[in-house]
Amino acid sequence: MNFLLNNLPIRTQKPRAHGLTMVMDKGMGHDEVRNFLSVAAPYVDIVKLGFGTAFVTNNLREKIDIYRSYDIPVYFGGTLFEAFLVRNQFDDYVDVIREYGLDYVEVSDGSIDIPHIEKCGYIEKLAKEVTVLSEVGSKDATHIMPPYKWIELMRAELEAGSTYVIAEAREAGNVGIYRGTGEVREGLVQEILTQIPAEKIIWEAPQKAQQVYFLELLGANVNLGNLAPNEMLPLEAMRIGLRGDTFFLYLNKENKTPASTNLI
Repeated sequence: MNFLLNNLPIRTQKPRAHGLTMVMDKGMGHDEVRNFLSVAAPYVDIVKLGFGTAFVTNNLREKIDIYRSYDIPVYFGGTLFEAFLVRNQFDDYVDVIREYGLDYVEVSDGSIDIPHIEKCGYIEKLAKEVTVLSEVGSKDATHIMPPYKWIELMRAELEAGSTYVIAEAREAGNVGIYRGTGEVREGLVQEILTQIPAEKIIWEAPQKAQQVYFLELLGANVNLGNLAPNEMLPLEAMRIGLRGDTFFLYLNKENKTPASTNLI
């Protein structure tokens, strides 16, 4: 922190097990990545190279190495996993993960239908080598799953070896756990939380109102994903009550840091 300030919530320390922020890189250049990390690296926990952009990114290995130099793991978007799978190239996908030395993978079925027992099988295989993030929910806005189904799928994927389950929202935040308007399906979220530990869920929340909702519901150390790089510092400020939307959220609460505490 750059100066002393009382009455701030205690943030978890990197490497964090919860309170994660996952950033979505949709095609930043290498200089952009360096500039971004020069100010935001302490708050970035994981970076996703969105959808299939890893396939078309020039000098991909160098880009991954830039993130790695800041001890920030990178993984390829779940759409790329599905692109390999639909072409019967799962083993090729595993080879790619090994070739680029990735420590994280995303297993999803948002674009194609995969029998769930088969999806869990892929999770189990990959979890023997890397940290698995598995995404639950469809990218099809017309495909509405009832809460019990979300819970059933999340529980099974965690049991199969996923370290975290990602609640689908796409990069726009208008499907899955959200309505087409971006409004949170509050009943769904709260029912999921009755059965699945909050620290095991990464909520995709690209819109500010969505971030505010989860901060108010679960506190400063909620796991949030699909953040745009230029929203990274605004989010971290909002996490600790230094933005108007959460300004009064932590004042006069017992969970405070003394003025001299380092939050990072």
